[in-house]
Amino acid sequence: MAILSSLAPSNELSAIAALVLAACVLAYRAWAKRSQSRERLRTPPSELPEKPKVNEKDRAPGEWTPVAFDYPQLEPSKEHFSQVKPIPYRPFKWGDYHVTMGIRPLPFDEWIELDREFPQVHKVCEYRIRTRGDRLVGVHPAQPGIVESGHAAAEEFVYELAEYLARRHPDVYRVTRHPVSKDPNQNGWYGEGRIKDITIIPFEETHDLEKEDPLKVARMLIQEDFAIMLEGTDGRYYLQSGAVVIAGSWRVSDKLGMPLEDIHTSGNVPQYQSKLQMSMERYFRRLPLDKPVIRNNYSVQLVEEPEARVPAPAPGSLLHIDPDELAWAATMNGSEDGDDFERAKHINDAVDAANALDGQTETARYWKTRTTTPATPKTVRLRSERQTLRRLPRTGAIVFTIRVYQTPFEDLMREPGVPGRIASAIRSWPEDVARYKARDAYEGILPLLDKCHEEQIEQGLVSEDQKKSNFPF
Repeated sequence: MAILSSLAPSNELSAIAALVLAACVLAYRAWAKRSQSRERLRTPPSELPEKPKVNEKDRAPGEWTPVAFDYPQLEPSKEHFSQVKPIPYRPFKWGDYHVTMGIRPLPFDEWIELDREFPQVHKVCEYRIRTRGDRLVGVHPAQPGIVESGHAAAEEFVYELAEYLARRHPDVYRVTRHPVSKDPNQNGWYGEGRIKDITIIPFEETHDLEKEDPLKVARMLIQEDFAIMLEGTDGRYYLQSGAVVIAGSWRVSDKLGMPLEDIHTSGNVPQYQSKLQMSMERYFRRLPLDKPVIRNNYSVQLVEEPEARVPAPAPGSLLHIDPDELAWAATMNGSEDGDDFERAKHINDAVDAANALDGQTETARYWKTRTTTPATPKTVRLRSERQTLRRLPRTGAIVFTIRVYQTPFEDLMREPGVPGRIASAIRSWPEDVARYKARDAYEGILPLLDKCHEEQIEQGLVSEDQKKSNFPF
């Protein structure tokens, strides 16, 4: 210090001393942080101090602090998917129609389900992504000042999915991992190394999570479509990324970047603003990390019989690969490539019934000119959906998954109690719901459902006053 004092003024010495002191403090803090991290890695999870819970009331809209989520232990599935029948969801009731969210708690190990339809769904999705992936799979860029890009959430989702699938279905999925990192944020579940790639064993198909599009990989791994919603600074949730490949009657390219309410109102969803909007927005805001939920929805679909199609679908075309119209309801909606598909204007609440001619609604006249496909047990399908909501811990995004099931009415009509129940449900729809669900296209099947119900009563399969069911089955 004597040398320094002889060469530098006192004010410069003070500055130098302050810099040295600051460097020492920073070095100590870095050492302490590394020591704490090493100690935490050596400590069993059960002995770690409890992490503070996220207080949604204190969190500003659009802000999310990554959470070190303690994942529940998963029980491996006891059956290979090839032996599992599709879940027979029948989410309709006798009596009056009511609009509700209808959510139920979802056990964590039932988040993603597989069944014997996986190979066919995978085949359809591979074709769809290969031929028109840019219109079915997408990430919306950040909307400055409002909401972030959906890319980080998409990446988080594919890793969450790979971790889940490899544990829940170890006979179907195999993963390779990186070595365990000293940085716990770079590891996978339970402190294991981060997943590098995942293989769908029966399909001999491997995906590199570090190089491939996370949304396309995620969609190829499962039977579900999905939409990833991010909260904006205005408190609304925005569709910022997703893969909607087999929606049937809506296109993700029309909805990407929209907030939750615009997604529904632009699709003319009946009674959304009056019955659902407030409760849905409130629930999205409050959805906890550890409490995923499930709900069911349904519609009725008219599908032209393959042998009736003139000309016959070309080999390698969508209808050749997907004759049941799982991916796109062509019989009902026409071309998927129009600026707005043909049915859209006929489900708008603003349709003026006063313009009806000969006592027919505009929608009824539309269906008579749109298709000559008759409503028969072979052409009418129940299209039910299994929908789940789960929040991701690092980005705070909410993943909305949609699994679609199709069941021909000729099969439904053999199930005790179902023909009468679905006939009652279809008749219970108010006019706006009936228009939205295109009832005029298939209501000709109702007398046949009534007849089946009467026969089931005569055979003693159901009683005349049996009006309850084990919803949603």
